[in-house]
Amino acid sequence: MTETTQRRNTAGRQDGAPSQGGKGAPGTRGSTAIADTVVAKIAGMAAREIPEVHNLGGGMTRAFGAVRQRVPGGGGGVTQGVKVEVGERQAAVDLDVVVEYGAAIADTAADIRTNVVNAVERMTGLEVVEVNIAVDDVHLPDEEEEEEDESEQQESRRVA
Repeated sequence: MTETTQRRNTAGRQDGAPSQGGKGAPGTRGSTAIADTVVAKIAGMAAREIPEVHNLGGGMTRAFGAVRQRVPGGGGGVTQGVKVEVGERQAAVDLDVVVEYGAAIADTAADIRTNVVNAVERMTGLEVVEVNIAVDDVHLPDEEEEEEDESEQQESRRVA
């Protein structure tokens, strides 16, 4: 005796259930658009997670970002130094990075690239085709004290 089984049409369903009237699974109906700013924020946060990254953005970008943070409603600088191009299925990311002195730049760039690709692909489902990294500066340990002194001087000038 031959045993036969019949299989229902399960095309497009991950759970094996038949599709409703040929329309496809509810999760496949419609489209999802992901804004450039969403991908830029994810990429910026992922790059900042690498310990050797001091900051993102070139000199002028950081200066404008500092001014923007002081203006009420100017927002944070999560996307500072991050440029993205987002298509329907793919994304490309450009990062301007300042690394800590003593860090191996090639290794740091590889760590940034890996972290950004993993975060963007996991959170958005987009394929990241490239992550271009421009190392604009090296942060020296004694620079931090100078930056704090300058910010204190600016604060005292603002208050009369």
